[in-house]
Amino acid sequence: MRGQSNRCLDSIQRASAPVPSLGITGLLLRILKTLRALACVACLAFAVSCSSQPDPNTLVMIIESSPTNLDPRVGLDAYSERIDDLIFDDLLTRDAHLNVAPGLAERWEIPDPRTYIFHLHQGVKFHDGRRLTARDVKWTFDSLLQGKIRSTKSAVYRFVEHIDASDDYTVVFHLKEAFATLLWNLSDGAIGIVPYGSGDEISRQPIGSGPFRFVSAEQDKEVVIARNDDYWGVKPRLPRVRFMVVPDTTTRALELRKGSADIAINALTSDMVLTLERDPNLAVMHAPGTILAYMAFNLRDPILKDARVRQALAYAIDRRPMLEYLQRGFARPANSLLPPESWAYNGDVPAYNYDPKRARQLLEQAGYPVVSGVRFHLTMKASTEESTRLMAAVLQQQLRQVEIALDIRTFEFATFFSDVTHGLFQLYSLRWIGGNEDPDIFEYVFHSAKFPPNGANRGYFADPGVDALIDKARHELDQNVRKQIYAEIQSTLADQLPYIDLWYFDNVLVHSKRVRRLTLNPSGNYDFLKTAELANSR
Repeated sequence: MRGQSNRCLDSIQRASAPVPSLGITGLLLRILKTLRALACVACLAFAVSCSSQPDPNTLVMIIESSPTNLDPRVGLDAYSERIDDLIFDDLLTRDAHLNVAPGLAERWEIPDPRTYIFHLHQGVKFHDGRRLTARDVKWTFDSLLQGKIRSTKSAVYRFVEHIDASDDYTVVFHLKEAFATLLWNLSDGAIGIVPYGSGDEISRQPIGSGPFRFVSAEQDKEVVIARNDDYWGVKPRLPRVRFMVVPDTTTRALELRKGSADIAINALTSDMVLTLERDPNLAVMHAPGTILAYMAFNLRDPILKDARVRQALAYAIDRRPMLEYLQRGFARPANSLLPPESWAYNGDVPAYNYDPKRARQLLEQAGYPVVSGVRFHLTMKASTEESTRLMAAVLQQQLRQVEIALDIRTFEFATFFSDVTHGLFQLYSLRWIGGNEDPDIFEYVFHSAKFPPNGANRGYFADPGVDALIDKARHELDQNVRKQIYAEIQSTLADQLPYIDLWYFDNVLVHSKRVRRLTLNPSGNYDFLKTAELANSR
């Protein structure tokens, strides 16, 4: 899961006390009033803030925390991967439909399922002037495969037997077995190419061939990059970008309002975005994104192992008011782990529109009549993040309408995630960030061989038919055939329901009006910095 951070345990909050019976609309309106009150406080803070004069040649972008490691072979968090993608080039890129496309490799051939031949662009140079050749590509991956660099990314390339650099511009990957997702794992953000012989010093002084070059970094303060004027592709228009680390959400809004920052993406609450949208010096862009909010079940639980109970819960949840009042319209309903932008997405699957009557019927069929006003109790674990706690409170109210008592336990993230990975839950809610853009995620999340610690099948879903389909898709190179296989997998999962897919978050970008030529892609990465420009910059 990209973008998640493990924070120290500060406290454990218990929220199992029942919420007063206000009705769904009443509860959401109460939440909305609270959010608006917080927005008003922020507005008062804005009123006393002072504006600052921006550097005409530097775009300042807010990030929530420092990247953990700018070596593209090592860094796994969202900030490392997204900044790395500006400094380093990957062999391949991805298009708007999440298909692989040419990158450093201008073309490739697959003469047999275990051999991939890549032909590199000529004339590409690293930021220190060295020529980028096949030797650098081979070194980048060999340093992982041979343990010269310690990184969890090495597991991704476990099916690579060896790599040849047959000439300066031809790289040949030899695989142990057919592995259809190799191309995806060589594309945008997966792993950038480093110069031959690079060791762990790359993390301190990154040298890539990308559109921007590394200038400096200070932990918990900033990362600065500058335009690579010798870039082999389309050169950026921005002379310089400063990533300013601002952990606090309200402070991020203040920095934008003051003019001391130019851009923040997916870093503000929905209410803050709506408040900033009224500022004459700021603008808001939003577009469909791929980040998925979901709720997962423990299928070893005596209640939740029955698919009828899981289906009843799906029918009892009304996503519409949560999308309207909590997400403020900056999200769209989800019916699959994959986003609709994916080439493998199947939208023709069983859907669970809000239907409490149908939910009660399924619960009766499963053998759970109402006794003293309650059918059974469930416990949902969640992180202490405000939006998650609010969502859990609404779910508690909605499930009460079908006589299910939902107890909520919220924990700091480190404790919460530890419980999730050890199967210590009945229900939990989390997000997939980036990982769900590739259909190979079905193996990682739903194959019976991927129970923790071997993967993320945390709910212990086991279906021999799904296992067989996942294995077949991994070895199939014909994308049309793979699409049909993944369509069947999604249909089965929608029926068995180990997850309830809740919604995909929009990518929401707030920017100063001195920034122009901005675009958003579904992944929500920082590609817009490759085309953006500043008014009056040199």
